[in-house]
Amino acid sequence: MGLLEEFNDYRAKMNEKILAEDNKVIKRFFNLDTNAYSEGALDVKSKEMIGLACSMVLRCDDCIKYHLEQCFKSGVNRKEIFEVFSIATLIGGSIVIPHLRRAVEFWEELENQ
Repeated sequence: MGLLEEFNDYRAKMNEKILAEDNKVIKRFFNLDTNAYSEGALDVKSKEMIGLACSMVLRCDDCIKYHLEQCFKSGVNRKEIFEVFSIATLIGGSIVIPHLRRAVEFWEELENQ
């Protein structure tokens, strides 16, 4: 199983378990996240690139993978993704570099699927 399948399978399984608990606050938070990334004054592609940069600065590998896949699905190309990587690394500093490495590995997996 590749990185992409492993990540998506685990994410889906755990989200199902979490949402099955029927906790109103958690469900509302998940819904807020979904709505924040839908089309609005900014297009989905731009929002996903912003989400990716923020996730890299915050050093959340799961969030990085999620936003990388959404960026890929929304048509972000390799040059654009590396510009996002450069901004996130500039803002976050050298501590972002390990996450950058894993992000490049995951992006290549997306490109090669």
